[in-house]
Amino acid sequence: MKNKNLTSIILFAATTASKEFNFRKDHDTIRVKDLKTSVKFYKDIFGLEQIDNGGLGDHIKWFKLGNNVQLHLVESDTEIEKNKGFHSAFNTENLSEFMKFLKDKNIPFENGKGEKNTITNRPDGVKQIYFQDPDGYWIEVNDSKV
Repeated sequence: MKNKNLTSIILFAATTASKEFNFRKDHDTIRVKDLKTSVKFYKDIFGLEQIDNGGLGDHIKWFKLGNNVQLHLVESDTEIEKNKGFHSAFNTENLSEFMKFLKDKNIPFENGKGEKNTITNRPDGVKQIYFQDPDGYWIEVNDSKV
């Protein structure tokens, strides 16, 4: 009887572990020092639509991205170390026009190595740039066809 129970437990665990969960991206949350400044930045630069935050208070703003993904901004004094290895990435069909748009807005951008006003050409053919939001978070924009 013990072997039967053990076999049942093992089979159940194996079946559960191999189940497909069909994960989808839901949201990213970033902490910001000045909520008004960050809200303006994400609206002006990415054209994000602000949505209801579910009654979480005035210190939290939610934005709708494509594919039902959201960006949540939370006003906080907490210091977060920022580096290019931890970044959000967006893609566009018109990277060169977006680069001109950033220049017109006086927002500096660089390639992965930190060279100003230039792009990274990835081995897979995708071009990308990096820039920072008002709180210093790195953002990548590329021309991937994802």
